[in-house]
Amino acid sequence: MATLCFFRFWLGFGIGGDYPLSATIMSEYANKKTRGAFIAAVFAMQGFGILVGGIVALIVSSAFDHAYNAPPYSVDRAGSTVPEADYIWRIILMFGAIPAAMTYYWRMKMPETARYTALVAKNAKQAANDMSKVLNVDLEAEEEKVQKIAEERSNNFGLFSREFARRHGVHLVGTTTTWFLLDIAYYSSNLFQKDIFSKVGWLPPAKEMNAVHEVFRIARAQTLIALCGTVPGYWFTVAFIDRIGRFAIQLMGFFFMTVFMFALAIPYHHWTLKPNHIGFVIMYSLTFFFANFGPNATTFVVPAEIFPARLRSTCHGISAACGKAGAIVGAFGFLYAAQGKKEADRDAGYPAGIGVKNSLIMLGVINFFGILFTLLVPESKGKSLEELTGENEDEPSQTELSAARTVPE
Repeated sequence: MATLCFFRFWLGFGIGGDYPLSATIMSEYANKKTRGAFIAAVFAMQGFGILVGGIVALIVSSAFDHAYNAPPYSVDRAGSTVPEADYIWRIILMFGAIPAAMTYYWRMKMPETARYTALVAKNAKQAANDMSKVLNVDLEAEEEKVQKIAEERSNNFGLFSREFARRHGVHLVGTTTTWFLLDIAYYSSNLFQKDIFSKVGWLPPAKEMNAVHEVFRIARAQTLIALCGTVPGYWFTVAFIDRIGRFAIQLMGFFFMTVFMFALAIPYHHWTLKPNHIGFVIMYSLTFFFANFGPNATTFVVPAEIFPARLRSTCHGISAACGKAGAIVGAFGFLYAAQGKKEADRDAGYPAGIGVKNSLIMLGVINFFGILFTLLVPESKGKSLEELTGENEDEPSQTELSAARTVPE
């Protein structure tokens, strides 16, 4: 466990850098008409990763299940988990190294974004060279203009300055809180799919399966949810984000996540009946669809657009870190909250919780708060990064700043 935690920490450290870097690179190299789709497409590849991960789990668990025909837990407790089963999670986890290794070389060759090189590193010549290579066009460095912009007092405020708080404080509150609330709901739903599926009877009781077959059944259920809900949701965002806007997609996503959570929770007993299992799976898939055709994608896109160049990655990283804090709250909170009041409805060693039904109601309430905090996030569709941040222009008036915070017409 110590070894696993050590390396997972450094994985988190790397991904924590990659989130803002990937979003910012795409944001600063894309044009304003298709910028949202390009950033969302970067994030949407996560959906294919989830799908491939599920397929790898299916292949590995199926192979082991056929190779070691163990009895169910109810027949033989010790014999239901063959010693070789310990290799399954290790093999699945090691497969994650393959895409990381494949991207390493290209990641090392990737240049800094031109805005960072010019405005922060103050090297206009290098910025022009980098842009020329990426865009395959000849560009000349306007060093005097860049120097003037970089030294402009109105463009030199820091993260903890009053000027940042005045211009972007509300925006940062909006991006951090919406990502935090989303990940409470999204990760709790994602990590405990198997518990929810078991409670409604879509998966057989664990005692009726051996350990390896249980992995196969859980992987099959989660892969089906990813195929029907998660992956399509990502690509719907890519298709529509530059047409209907980030604000509308995020608001719609939180709204439907709220609706479907309540629709699952309030008539919870109805969904536990055998004839209604398919309906439950469809409804549950729709929560993932609207999470990804909604705030799970837009919370990644918007922080890469609305903050100034020298603070863009930092603010995106802060927003992403708040999201992962929400994931921790969701993971541990749902683990304890979903435990039943009766001992028969609880996992061994856990205290009584509020049950799955009330936990789903809580997630619905959290999604509703996501709707409210979305009102703090500005619409960035169709605007240049300079328009959004006020950089490279005269200092914006208070009227313009207020307009940037309002809901788009």
